[in-house]
Amino acid sequence: MTKQQKSEIVDFLTSEFKESQAIVVCDYKGLTHKQLETLRQEAKENGTKVQVAKNTLVTVAVRNAELGDIELSGTNIFLWSEDQISACKVADKFASDNKDKFAIKSGIIEGKIADFATVNAFAKLPSREQLLGMLAATWMAPVTNFTIGLDALRKKKEEEAA
Repeated sequence: MTKQQKSEIVDFLTSEFKESQAIVVCDYKGLTHKQLETLRQEAKENGTKVQVAKNTLVTVAVRNAELGDIELSGTNIFLWSEDQISACKVADKFASDNKDKFAIKSGIIEGKIADFATVNAFAKLPSREQLLGMLAATWMAPVTNFTIGLDALRKKKEEEAA
């Protein structure tokens, strides 16, 4: 790889990492090309990006994005997303489907180095859409209960009048 190609990769990853809220580092040793394509497809459907890159280039990109120093070794694949949960969920789901060949190592969440347990905890959280649905249901609950109560009163008055 030429120096210019390396520089382009570092620049690309730096700009991507600056925009992301979560970066997940995974070991993918032993995955077939077809399995990697499945991972890429799942990631794309969930708004997550996937890249295999040299550890040294990613380390420089992480430093350039001012996300701290991350120690990388071995074969790594990197997943990142604009929210904290998507990349973690995609990595966790794929890791559970391919236990012997794919494993979450670490990550960077909201600018802080995260271990496996932290990434796994974020993967278990509800997605943004689910959280918004739960919030809407909570906001609607008093109105719904009030309406049900009024309807019950109306029916009771009708029965008394009859």
